[in-house]
Amino acid sequence: MSVRRQSARHLLLACLLCLLSSALRAEGQHTTDWQPAVQQLFPSATRLIEKQGTPPVYQAFQLDQLLGYAFESTDYSALQGFGGKPIRLLIGLTPEGKLTGVTVLSHHEPVFVHGMGEQPLFDFTAQYAGRNIATPIVVGSQHGGAADGDSVSYIDGVAKATVSVVILNETVLQSAMTVARALLPDFIQGPQAIARQDVFTPLDWQQLREQQLVQRWQLDAASVENALGNSLAFYPSLPGTADQPFSELYFAYLNTPMSGRNLLGDQAFAQLQAELQPGEHALLVMSRGRYGHVPDDFIPATAPSRITLLQHGLAIELHDMNFNNGNLLPLLPVAGADWQAHLFRIKAHAAFNPVDPAALQLNVTLRRNPLSEQFAQFEQPLNLDQGLFELSAAPARAAPTPIWVQMWQQRSWQIGTLLLALALVSLVFVRQHQISRHARAFHALRAGFLLFTLVFIGFYAQGQLSVVNIFTLLLAIKDGFDIRVFLLDPVIFILWTFTFVSLFLWGRGLFCGWLCPFGALQEMVSWVAKKLRLRQWKISERWHRRLQWLKYAIVLVLVSSALYSLTLAERLAEVEPFKTSITLGFVRTWPFVLYALLLLGVGLFVHKFYCRYVCPLGAGLAILGRLRLFSWLTRIKACGKPCQHCHNQCEIGAIKRSGAIDYDECIQCLECIVILNNEDQCVDAIRARKQAARAKRANNVIVSDWAPQR
Repeated sequence: MSVRRQSARHLLLACLLCLLSSALRAEGQHTTDWQPAVQQLFPSATRLIEKQGTPPVYQAFQLDQLLGYAFESTDYSALQGFGGKPIRLLIGLTPEGKLTGVTVLSHHEPVFVHGMGEQPLFDFTAQYAGRNIATPIVVGSQHGGAADGDSVSYIDGVAKATVSVVILNETVLQSAMTVARALLPDFIQGPQAIARQDVFTPLDWQQLREQQLVQRWQLDAASVENALGNSLAFYPSLPGTADQPFSELYFAYLNTPMSGRNLLGDQAFAQLQAELQPGEHALLVMSRGRYGHVPDDFIPATAPSRITLLQHGLAIELHDMNFNNGNLLPLLPVAGADWQAHLFRIKAHAAFNPVDPAALQLNVTLRRNPLSEQFAQFEQPLNLDQGLFELSAAPARAAPTPIWVQMWQQRSWQIGTLLLALALVSLVFVRQHQISRHARAFHALRAGFLLFTLVFIGFYAQGQLSVVNIFTLLLAIKDGFDIRVFLLDPVIFILWTFTFVSLFLWGRGLFCGWLCPFGALQEMVSWVAKKLRLRQWKISERWHRRLQWLKYAIVLVLVSSALYSLTLAERLAEVEPFKTSITLGFVRTWPFVLYALLLLGVGLFVHKFYCRYVCPLGAGLAILGRLRLFSWLTRIKACGKPCQHCHNQCEIGAIKRSGAIDYDECIQCLECIVILNNEDQCVDAIRARKQAARAKRANNVIVSDWAPQR
């Protein structure tokens, strides 16, 4: 063969592999597109569950441990970006309420599309990782000159894209809080209260104070000095004099007419009601003294850093409504020009419940010098009269449908298709002699089934079994078995159940030869090699037997490491290329992709190299398969003595020279049964046919010799 011809064949082979990879990935695109993105949010996840449930979320597990949820913002928020369309985000959230990250799936923000580019947007969303949604997340490193405190979590904005990033931040918070209140126990809210609009009595300032509709909070200097551990004289940046109160505050909840209408008047109260969105609340805060609730250079329509609302142990961010701030004081019976007054909005996603215990928190930050500052927090209860609200009775919720039941319902057609396929392959094995008599039809059947295994079971239904599943089972038995963990993925559960039962009937070969997607992919690579007439590397019988032990050593190391360290075992389990090739469709970092492609590349020259010598899952199944009850593959006396046809044709190397079948290695492709039942291939059948022909000719000669002479 010329060098040019050989190079052409190699180039054609590379092109065919690229086309095959692209086509297969396209077949499963709508199921695998979400997986790399969710995997990025939960890098240690070993199992991902497709979006389902109410609210709709993806689930990420590390074996049987829930790592968290991923969800798309468009399922929860309809906020439009500056470009007129919602910003579509994928958000990761742990069961403790921490964000694992925010990924931008799509957007139409002009400043990023046509202006500065998308990198500033990605840099902005990268700041969410690790932040707890129990703490308000505010865009802007500083608000009114105050330093950050534990009560507020600030993230840097993007210059020239303020509107876009504020909308994005609001989208993240709305979506995350909706999911948290539905799924996280620490965030679940009780019955809500709605302000009664039919309850109103005209009251003056003194009566409002007596009925606690307006509440007063005076924070004296001694309390602050005690918390800081220093005299206020140590803080030259603190304005005012020692004879002034440190901070005197008045605050009132304004949604009820008894407080809001009496304080603001009919017209301003009606305007306030019109500006509040459904589920939003308004809070009036006034203060005077050396330390007000906002600094002198506070920027209107932003979030204050000094004042926060607390409820159920969670901090709730207040947003200045810029509601007639400069003219509020004339509406209120307070005297003096040193008062400050602001109306703050409590947004709907905070789920503030006015009848539940709450508190106002003042965050005090004082600077001793340019390099040193001290921080302290003070709280004052916020008590509201429940008689001013209409309490919604707690709905009698029916017991929710278990998640595993929802998964089985949503994937019913996949389950039905898989069960039909398993019934078909079972029929093939039970009736293997009758079916294998028609060699061409059987080969077409097997090729079609392997294609189904790769595309449907592997890429679409994500039914690639893994040695990691064995870790899950062992740890579940060790820590307390709960079958619901395994029922969460019906396809995996059915495949494992069928495989386990088949181990006792046929050994490990049925799964490895018919139901393993990566095994099917290797077989297809072998088809390509045959079409291109690539020369196969012959491994001697001696080295073949030695290399077979490698996969048993690997499975022993993996199982031992799982009992020692789950994290270590998961890293070592990357010896399996299944996640890279089947689960993620080769959409992964280059070392993993290169490793999987190298294994497939070796498979071009050594038939199913990975299955024969490396696969720890196959080794584990082979060990259990030794408990099989039957040896279904028929052998005859001529097998091995003298016939070596099956031995030579077995590409997996599972038929010994003696004719015996090594069931630990056999993938039960049934090719030996096809040969046995084909009179044109089985040497014993050919010999018997020749002997019968010779005997027939001999009988004809004898008959001819004894015929009467005329």
